[in-house]
Amino acid sequence: MNQNQNQNQQKIKNPETQVPKTPQMNERDFINDLLTTEKYMTTSYSMALHEASHQGLYQDMMQIFTETQNCQRDLYNLMFKKGWYAVEAAEQQKLQQSYQQFQGYTNQLPNGGMVQ
Repeated sequence: MNQNQNQNQQKIKNPETQVPKTPQMNERDFINDLLTTEKYMTTSYSMALHEASHQGLYQDMMQIFTETQNCQRDLYNLMFKKGWYAVEAAEQQKLQQSYQQFQGYTNQLPNGGMVQ
């Protein structure tokens, strides 16, 4: 089995909804553009929230951030449902390694990472 076939077997995706392949933007292009914009906006709002010193402004931005994050998730789900977005299946060994790595980090936190 070649490397390309191995990579395809590790992808999780739905059957792809076909769209016209023309120079004009199609449905997939528009949704992908929206998703990219929402990702950018979510990151920007997150940075602004870290620096907001006025409580009222913080609350307003937090509401907008949450709405933006939800919109981003809805767009991702739509693209995944239409087969336009694939995720890579994680190998059990890699999952276990990541778990152990982050478990080690919690031991470095005050109170072992436990909330009081």
